[in-house]
Amino acid sequence: MRDSPITATTDFDRDGVQHGFLKLPHSTDASAWGSIMIPITVARNGVGPTVLITGGNHGDEYEGPIALFDLAARIKADELTGRVIIVPAMNYPAFRTGSRTSPVDSGNLNRTFPGHPGGSITEKIADYFQRRLLPLADWVIDLHSGGKSLDFIPFCAAHVLDDKAQQARCVDAMTAFNAPYSVMMREPDAMGMYDSAAEEMGKTFITTELGGGGTARPATVALAKRGISNVLRHAGVMPGAPEHSQTIRLEMPDHRCFVLSETTGLLEVCLELGDVVSKGQTVARIYDTERTGLSPTAYHSPIDGIFTGRHVPGLISVGDMVAVIAVEI
Repeated sequence: MRDSPITATTDFDRDGVQHGFLKLPHSTDASAWGSIMIPITVARNGVGPTVLITGGNHGDEYEGPIALFDLAARIKADELTGRVIIVPAMNYPAFRTGSRTSPVDSGNLNRTFPGHPGGSITEKIADYFQRRLLPLADWVIDLHSGGKSLDFIPFCAAHVLDDKAQQARCVDAMTAFNAPYSVMMREPDAMGMYDSAAEEMGKTFITTELGGGGTARPATVALAKRGISNVLRHAGVMPGAPEHSQTIRLEMPDHRCFVLSETTGLLEVCLELGDVVSKGQTVARIYDTERTGLSPTAYHSPIDGIFTGRHVPGLISVGDMVAVIAVEI
């Protein structure tokens, strides 16, 4: 396979703190020989584990980028043992426009792995992470939230894996992150995900959903910052022990956790995030907005559990996620 067109202005093997870019050539009407400049920080001090921390996999999710731009400004090499690679906004074109997918090629980076060096802009970014950055890492933290279309209780997650020893390492990292909720996830569609790419390489991988609604809240930003520091300590890259507080363990055992809309209209959510929900309980109603006098369509929880996620905009379409229900372990 051909080499990646992306080049880094940082040296991944040099001690110290470097702030630079991943340069991706991109010729446009406005800049014939231009490049997309993806910010990156590399901090290294001697021999030790490598932790790769990313945000902005989707461009409308903000806790990760805020926490990582902050970390990049504060990190000191002499406080580390090993290496930290920080990419606050993986899908930089999407991040610049506040959109989930890239405005250049409509690519959803988290459905594009392993990517291709000769493909679209999003495929080139995925390929660089697949073949250059992920192989450097021992630990991978990818920070997400719900973006403009979803909102979640703040949780850190590990995935159910076939390799139970690897799964145990991921669970330990999730526990160290110490979010208010810790979730064992099964993705509704894991094809092409960054998560899967990292896990298939045997990496210790965790992810988050830290709110949503197309914005960031003080509490969830603080949680992202604290969780990152906790995992860096857990990995032995920073000194000290992780801070611990109570976390509620949840799992998403099967497809029944995801309630999808079969109608289009005006959404009325009937529960607050974090509420206990019973099987058969109404979680939302959708009103037909084309005429008055019609009863709304009610959506019910298929299982007992915790109301974990919800659709955010007031209007909803067929196929949109109405609600996510997780089960307490």
